[in-house]
Amino acid sequence: MAAVLKADNIIKYFYQPEKFQVLKGISFDVQEGEFLSIVGKSGCGKSTLLYILSTMDTAYEGTLEIKGQKLTGLKQNELSKFRNEHLGFVFQFHYLLPEFTALKNVMLPALKLGKYSTDEIEHRAIEKLKLVDMDMYAKKSTSRLSGGQQQRVAIARALINDPAVIMGDEPTGNLDKVNSQNVFDIFRQLAADNNQTIITVTHDLDFANGTDRMVEMEDGHILGIHKPELKPNAQ
Repeated sequence: MAAVLKADNIIKYFYQPEKFQVLKGISFDVQEGEFLSIVGKSGCGKSTLLYILSTMDTAYEGTLEIKGQKLTGLKQNELSKFRNEHLGFVFQFHYLLPEFTALKNVMLPALKLGKYSTDEIEHRAIEKLKLVDMDMYAKKSTSRLSGGQQQRVAIARALINDPAVIMGDEPTGNLDKVNSQNVFDIFRQLAADNNQTIITVTHDLDFANGTDRMVEMEDGHILGIHKPELKPNAQ
C-alpha cells in the first residue's frame, strides 16, 4: 500500500505569551485507504498537528508530503489550490451555510475548484449525498436539518472533489452517541469500500478504537502508533 501522507520531524513552536514547543519531532506515514485516529489529552498538540497536516498552518519545521508532493515551503495560493483539490475537511461544527440547501452546500467546493460543469457538479453532489444517505434531503435548507443530518451533509461536502485525504477535527464532538455512531460507520465504509484515506483527531476513545491505527500523543510527542484492540466497530 502506498503512503499518501508523510510527516517527517514536524516541530512547532508557539511564541505567545512566551516561546513554547508544542510539537517535538513528529514523524509518521499514512497509507492510502487507511482510517487513522490521533488521540491524546487536551493540550498534547493533536489539533495543532492536524492543522499542519491540512496545510493551513505553515509555520513549522520539518517536511510534509501528500500524494508524493512536498508541500512545505509552497506559497499560500499554491497550498489553497492543493487543499481544494486533494483534501476534504469535517469539523466538530459543520460550518454549512444555513440559507443554502444541502445540495448547494455540497456543490460549493466543486464550484470553487472549477473542474466540472455545473450540471456535472450537481450530479456528483447527489451521488455524494447518496453515500451518506442524505439524498432525499438534497433540496432542504440545512438550517432545517438535525445536527446529525448536518454533519452527514458536511461529510458529503468533504467528498465532492474526491480528495486524497479527509481530515476530521473532532467530527463527532458535537453529536450524541447515535449520531456519532452514524458518522463512524460512514467513515468506516468510505475507507473499506472507496479506499478513502481518513485522518481524525478525536478525544472519543470508542471512536478511535474502531479505526485502523491509532496515533497516541502526549506533550508534543508520539507515545506510540498501534492497531486498536477493538475493531471494526467499537461503539
